[in-house]
Amino acid sequence: MATATATNAQHAVISSHESSNPNTPSHAPVTTPRTQSQTLEAVKDVVFGSTAGVLGKFIEYPFDTVKTRLQAQITSPLGSNRPHGPLDAFAAAWRSTEGPLKSLYRGISAPLFGAAVETSSLFFSYRVVQDILVAALPSVRTLDTQNGGAQVSLPFSALLFAGAASGAFTSLLLTPIELIKCKMQVPFTPAHLRSEIGYMTPKLLGPFQLIKQVFKTRGVLGFWHGQLGTLIRETGGSAAWFGSYEGVKILFERYNAAESRPDQQHRAISEISIPATSATSFSQQLLAGAAAGISYNFFFYPADTIKSRMQTEDAALAGSRQTTFLKTGSELWKQQGLKGFYRGCGITVFRAAPSSAIIFSIYEELRRAFG
Repeated sequence: MATATATNAQHAVISSHESSNPNTPSHAPVTTPRTQSQTLEAVKDVVFGSTAGVLGKFIEYPFDTVKTRLQAQITSPLGSNRPHGPLDAFAAAWRSTEGPLKSLYRGISAPLFGAAVETSSLFFSYRVVQDILVAALPSVRTLDTQNGGAQVSLPFSALLFAGAASGAFTSLLLTPIELIKCKMQVPFTPAHLRSEIGYMTPKLLGPFQLIKQVFKTRGVLGFWHGQLGTLIRETGGSAAWFGSYEGVKILFERYNAAESRPDQQHRAISEISIPATSATSFSQQLLAGAAAGISYNFFFYPADTIKSRMQTEDAALAGSRQTTFLKTGSELWKQQGLKGFYRGCGITVFRAAPSSAIIFSIYEELRRAFG
């Protein structure tokens, strides 16, 4: 199978390797290790992706908590104590009676599990979709046959599609986990009492209690409340995530090729051919990962805002009729306008850059170390 972001010769290469032939297409070759067990490759994706996702989640979670609370807050009367930005939200958490760490890391058990599921699912499904495209595209399949299954070339657009498909699949697994996470980050409290972030309810429900409560009030389908928002965010976001990472790595590989080959230095960056042995440094991997995180979170942030509001609404645990994606978005537009859709976006992008940098780099290094 073609592996999503492996850097050695037996796994997917997410950079563009070109020959000296000017007719060679400038897209990323994906190595298909036919000699290795596909089951083993799947296990590696799960283990490496889970490890990277969990470590990344520990770093980003306090910022994610503040982001979710900012997204979930309702309009308040003038003079209320409602925080007006991330710094106010962090200060409120610091003043919380349960302590700052517990307040900011409240509900992390579900997200840690979710991070493991999300990241491993993204890398695994991304590789599987690439395999499907290799089998489905005649020109690629011909090249695969000619090279004995060693290396096939997928156009960048195909990799974007693979990223979008992996996100769509992952959204189905992620929505129930994010539902519980959001409810733990923003505990159910009557709206007139939620005067500031960090307000403590008399009784905070744990993840298993919330699961029972959601099932009791809404049944099995209640766990997919907000699925449309997750689908939009994950489908478009994952295409941007993988696409940005691979695109930036291509630029770095071209730059490295120009630096190491004097005959290439006077050519435009898009015209520089990349040798098959080209590789990026660890710092370049970090920068590519950071760019991926920023792209993923910024472009489809409004969908995430609507999803968070749906999953943290007061009615969620009160048995009332649940809202829809379009209705929630319409109400948000009437209340806060465009600004409301991007509430908490700054802190989200800020935490996404280092988190994605770590996720991609750890995954790449594990692939390099263990094949």
